[in-house]
Amino acid sequence: MDNNNEKETLGSPTPEPDAGLDRNPEDWVTGDEPMTAAQRSYLDTLAREAGEELPADLSKAEASKHIDRLQQRSGRVSGNSSGTSADS
Repeated sequence: MDNNNEKETLGSPTPEPDAGLDRNPEDWVTGDEPMTAAQRSYLDTLAREAGEELPADLSKAEASKHIDRLQQRSGRVSGNSSGTSADS
């Protein structure tokens, strides 16, 4: 164990505008990881509705970008869509 008295923290000492909801998926810490099962399922649904085929080996960030694009195209989501920003 480290003898340093500093404790690890999460968050930021200053507020982040919009709580980071508009963070670019490429800036996600886990953006390079494979897409989640939820992303895969939802993206499959959106792609089928749009008549598109997408690679099955997308990263979380890539999947999120496609989800955002297909949601806008389909009109499924109005307002601020962020794909799966909870995975960021």
